[in-house]
Amino acid sequence: MENLVICGGRRLSGEIDIQGAKNSALPILAATVLIKGESVIHNCPDLSDIDAAIKILRHLGCKVKKEKNTLTVDSREISCYNIPDALMREMRSSIVFLGSVLGRTGMAVMSSPGGCDIGLRPIDLHLSSLRTLGVRVEECHGTLICKREKQLAGGVVSLSFPSVGATENIMLACALSRGRTVILNAAREPEIKDLADFLNSCGCNVEIGSHGTVVISGVKELHGCEHSVIPDRIASLTFMSAVASSGGDVTLNKTDSSSFMSVIPIFEQMGCEIANRSNRLRIRMNKRPKSVMDIRTMPYPGFPTDAQAPVTAALSVAQGTSVLVENIFENRFKHIPELQRMGARIKIEGKVAIIDGTDRLYGARVFSPDLRGGAALVVAGLCAQGETVVEQICHIDRGYECIEKSFSQLGADIKRIIV
Repeated sequence: MENLVICGGRRLSGEIDIQGAKNSALPILAATVLIKGESVIHNCPDLSDIDAAIKILRHLGCKVKKEKNTLTVDSREISCYNIPDALMREMRSSIVFLGSVLGRTGMAVMSSPGGCDIGLRPIDLHLSSLRTLGVRVEECHGTLICKREKQLAGGVVSLSFPSVGATENIMLACALSRGRTVILNAAREPEIKDLADFLNSCGCNVEIGSHGTVVISGVKELHGCEHSVIPDRIASLTFMSAVASSGGDVTLNKTDSSSFMSVIPIFEQMGCEIANRSNRLRIRMNKRPKSVMDIRTMPYPGFPTDAQAPVTAALSVAQGTSVLVENIFENRFKHIPELQRMGARIKIEGKVAIIDGTDRLYGARVFSPDLRGGAALVVAGLCAQGETVVEQICHIDRGYECIEKSFSQLGADIKRIIV
């Protein structure tokens, strides 16, 4: 077991390169299953979730070679259509393989996914959408059995909620269809566009409209290509949260601020000075942050639920009272009791967190409840007085590349220890 030990109170300064997006790399890796050839994926982050995806690919019969942040996937020989329960449980996004395995082999057998316990993430939208397209779906004792009798002919799927996972699964299932599929009320996240760009580079025809419509014109076969994963917007927002709470002057390189423009005004309300320039963002903070009265998590382009926890940690040391509403997941406040152990004054009322800012947090031994909650505890530990020990950092490793090295590069006193 490994812990993070943080001695807080240091201002952050310097430059850091932002990793590739986890939430983009995973569906793209799933998409390689559709290709009878070799795919080269650059800027793929080195994460435990990526390692879990590689295990699934190899189980399905793919040959995978990893060299630093480049993955080469040879999917010419797919030998099976089932994914064992043990592999599905390793990451929450494993359900995205449903569409690609079904699209390639005509059948998919798998269990429900694992990963962080941040609340229900029902896959009923995935399954009902596939049924609409003619897929026979059976659920038996926790196992999903999906089968298509013939090549999908396309159709119109209207999502009741712009689910990222459901949108991705439909895109993957229909890439090799013989017709045209239209997704209404589709997710609009940048990761959806990145998946579409990858599929198009492989010979598919995916069009993304400006108002939540995705059109997939299927093809008989896809070929391999080289693709570079987009920057991780949530990693960028995590580093920005740390600067907001600890103070400092940090430049984020290889980022894309256009993917999180809706969040930048919140940091400016806190008192941060932000300068955007091409793929670089500079954030400066020379005072205690100010409170923000109304933040509501929403589907893209609204405030992302994945950024809620790190921003909550920054607002816990703000002047005044902040109010944050979590509209996406009901268990996304599991980090708050841990922040309270550090002196944060936060009250939860249903889906609302009322944050009465305190002038300082104090180091404590805390447990990472999930991926983004763990990142929030790191942000809190960096600005806290004294030593903070963050346990269960396996959650953090699912989404951040060596987070202790990244913050050490910016002058933080943080290290990983084996216990």
